Amino acid sequence: MAYSSLPLGYCTNVHPCRTVADVVPLLDRFAVPIRDRCGFEIAVGLWLPATAAAEVAASPAAVASLREALVDRGLSCHTLNAFPHGDFHGMRVKESVYLPDWTDPRRLDYTLTCGRLLAAILPAGAEGSISTLPLGFKAAATRPTFESDAIASLLACGRGLAAIQSETGRLVRLAIEPEPFCLLETTAETVAFFGRLFAAAAAAGVEDLVRRHVGLCYDVCHQAVEFEDPAAAVAGLSAAGIRINKVQISCAIEVADPRDPAQREALATYVEPRYLHQTMARAADGSILRAVDLTADLVREPSPAWLAARPWRIHYHVPVDAERLGPLGTTRADLRAAIRAIGGLAEPPHLEVETYTWPVMTGGPQGVGAEDAGTPIVTGIANELRATRDLLAAPADRR
Repeated sequence: MAYSSLPLGYCTNVHPCRTVADVVPLLDRFAVPIRDRCGFEIAVGLWLPATAAAEVAASPAAVASLREALVDRGLSCHTLNAFPHGDFHGMRVKESVYLPDWTDPRRLDYTLTCGRLLAAILPAGAEGSISTLPLGFKAAATRPTFESDAIASLLACGRGLAAIQSETGRLVRLAIEPEPFCLLETTAETVAFFGRLFAAAAAAGVEDLVRRHVGLCYDVCHQAVEFEDPAAAVAGLSAAGIRINKVQISCAIEVADPRDPAQREALATYVEPRYLHQTMARAADGSILRAVDLTADLVREPSPAWLAARPWRIHYHVPVDAERLGPLGTTRADLRAAIRAIGGLAEPPHLEVETYTWPVMTGGPQGVGAEDAGTPIVTGIANELRATRDLLAAPADRR
């Protein structure tokens, strides 16, 4: 089985970053100590909000400074996270993380800004990837022309990334990331959309260009929450000719039996005001119950249908080395299955651990709660990277 030969990375969206001045300090405070605790080379999947990305990209000196800062610290960057456009560490992010959507010119501008920046800091000979939102939030995407407008923007993005390659010699690919309650959440929806995207690209005479530059980010937590089988999902995407450009190594919370008060009490500690925690549960007939967010009411006073359904799965990224969180489970079994599946891909994707919730965890390991709890975050992410490397190195029958 083949995986990327590039260093395993972690996503820096776990760290607050509001201006370009925040980038190098977060490398020194977090990324370098994480690498040192790991004892092996790691990469950083940088996240910069739109204002900071534009600030860097507009200044050749700032780009050179960032590139040199990475080299001087023995770090590399092969992928950017361009999903959150604004402040990802504000008091309340929730559904605003899906704005601007792919019909808004600001989304295209931000993505191409990130593309130019990544092309400038990629190591020699490396290809890059940029993860982005799955078009928009379903509840907000009600305009009849939403999809056609989004497709037009994605075609423009493909052309823009092709222009960057022509100018710099660096290939950067977009990675659209399905997520629960978004326009693209299931593998079936994703395959159907890419069919329409490729058809529109063919009609515009740019199908080869779009297939080269526009593909998928497979977030393991997201598809586990959807109760999808990782092997079937990866096989379905490959059969449809959709290139998986990036995989976010992540796990969700699983509640095996919601009738157990101890499990619901533990789950209640994960109700928090910053991020959206889409929740799903499998009913006895196989249907899926869906709640747009994990709320105190859902946990404390679930309806009879929710009480009878099991397991529950919650879009709350938890440490990927954890099989259990006290009385709660995790979807680490799905992660092991996903790692087996991606090892069979002909073109290995970038691999990135993405547990952005460390600053808000109250029920997780080491009682992490404060944003400035640097040591627990460093220790926790290093443990995740070591555990993931062990999974990648293990024989297939032991993963």
